[in-house]
Amino acid sequence: MSMMSSSRSESARRRGPALDVAVVGGGMVGAAGALALARAGFATALVEARAPAPWSPGDDVDLRVVGLAPSSVGLLDELGVWPSIRALRASPYAHMHVWDAATGAAIHFDAASEGRDLLGYIVENNLVQWQLWQALDAAGVRRICPAQVTGYEVLDDRVQLALNGADTDAVPARLLVAADGAASPLRAMAGIETKGRDYAQRGIVAHVQTERPHEGTAWQRFLPTGPLALLPLADGRSSIVWSLPEDEAQRVLALDDEAFLQELGVASDFRLGRIVGATARAAFPLRLQLAETYQADRFVLLGDAAHAVHPLAGQGVNLGLRDVAELRDTLVGARDAGSDIAAAHVLRRYARRRRSADTLDALGFDALARIYAWQASPLLAARGLGVRLIDKLSPVKRRLAEHAAGL
Repeated sequence: MSMMSSSRSESARRRGPALDVAVVGGGMVGAAGALALARAGFATALVEARAPAPWSPGDDVDLRVVGLAPSSVGLLDELGVWPSIRALRASPYAHMHVWDAATGAAIHFDAASEGRDLLGYIVENNLVQWQLWQALDAAGVRRICPAQVTGYEVLDDRVQLALNGADTDAVPARLLVAADGAASPLRAMAGIETKGRDYAQRGIVAHVQTERPHEGTAWQRFLPTGPLALLPLADGRSSIVWSLPEDEAQRVLALDDEAFLQELGVASDFRLGRIVGATARAAFPLRLQLAETYQADRFVLLGDAAHAVHPLAGQGVNLGLRDVAELRDTLVGARDAGSDIAAAHVLRRYARRRRSADTLDALGFDALARIYAWQASPLLAARGLGVRLIDKLSPVKRRLAEHAAGL
């Protein structure tokens, strides 16, 4: 090595890596994280194995939809992508009706009674992800795709990522953010354990046409076998998420269309009339999973890599986007205070705040799932009384609505 190149190498080492943050995982939460950090002034790269398929208004509506809470809409608006998402295909809803098949007890949430215009929006996952990806280049995010992380090394002032399939085999950054999903390989590389439980259920998803309009309302019925949600789509149909035990889910998936429409109508109590049409069906396993910690040396978890929750509350992506906002704000605060953004005390602040909030939410959703699985008569009576009381107690009901909104 020449004296000049050695000098340049030493100078680069003293300056630290060119990248502040490397985000691994380009789903909705990972892409939002990379975009938020770049817009906050951090030199950011996004590493992803596969770019999302282009989204077009002429495409069929994605079977995977998300209920975006006002807090999530606010973040996406800050990032400059919400206006295009809203204009393309998003379904606002101002009401949510939840009722218990066993007791008939119900809770009805109304945006107007909470002093708001809307409770949220139902949007396709791939539309949100595509719009976030479209904004990355203008924000200065370095996209490294296709690429997979094969390992990483923590040094004094950086993390050195080893990559496969990219035009570079190594990427140094001050901080590594793992947003690579519930089965996160990076979380395993960091030695972070998880806890939780398998619900032994599957969530069946499809889009259905109903006899009556959805009325801009998110409907959810709790059945002995699990909850059924009907979520309003922009084209007038409803998206269903029907949680069923494994054997029952396989049986329902195998039904012919006529039998499926009839069984779904019965399960929904024909609340929107007969189910007159449905798309193809798909299903996914349900699991509660929480990482034991959200941080390691120069490393943090984001989104599903940190937490996977029951879909009954529709909060999974919202929790992930709250992680994004918290991480951005924490790193900005550290930078403004002159601290190393990946210092242990900085990452601990993010990890403690988000893990505490996520754990309360995840265990709350889990408790709700357990409560609605009660079948003994005395417990059913207590559940029905509790639901009716909540519906009549405005302060309690308002707090539940505010929490779901991320307020």
